[in-house]
Amino acid sequence: MTTDTLDPTETAHLRRTIQVSIDARAHGNHPFGAILVTGDGRILEAENTVVTDRDITGHAETNLVRLAWRELDATELAASTLYTSCEPCAMCAGAMFWAGIGRMVYALSGRGLIALAESGEDGRELDLPSREVFAGGSQPTVVSGPHLEDEAAEPHRGFWR
Repeated sequence: MTTDTLDPTETAHLRRTIQVSIDARAHGNHPFGAILVTGDGRILEAENTVVTDRDITGHAETNLVRLAWRELDATELAASTLYTSCEPCAMCAGAMFWAGIGRMVYALSGRGLIALAESGEDGRELDLPSREVFAGGSQPTVVSGPHLEDEAAEPHRGFWR
């Protein structure tokens, strides 16, 4: 369990990612959502598009990093926080690191997702917590989470069976 706390604005941002994950599921994709909030309050959003785009890398966080990389400069990315409905996989954490995003806040833990998914739809899982990925980097990435795990788990219930 996490010991850090979120203020009401950050909690609202995290709840928005959960709504985006619900939207992703409604659009026929895996239930994951992410938003990026810049230092000056600009907000970018992305949802998972793995199924509809037939792109295994179409995770919400990676889609968001692609969007942010096109629209923001390095200084803005470093001052931004990426909020996500679920702890990012190693691929997504790596994308965040390479983009230079300074902070990440997540809801459902990766291990919580693994427990809900019961080894996923094809039996594969990659249990590599995002903090471990970021710890291997030469630049720090601040990580906060898990938060709101019960709320973030709801869009996943019954999905992975």
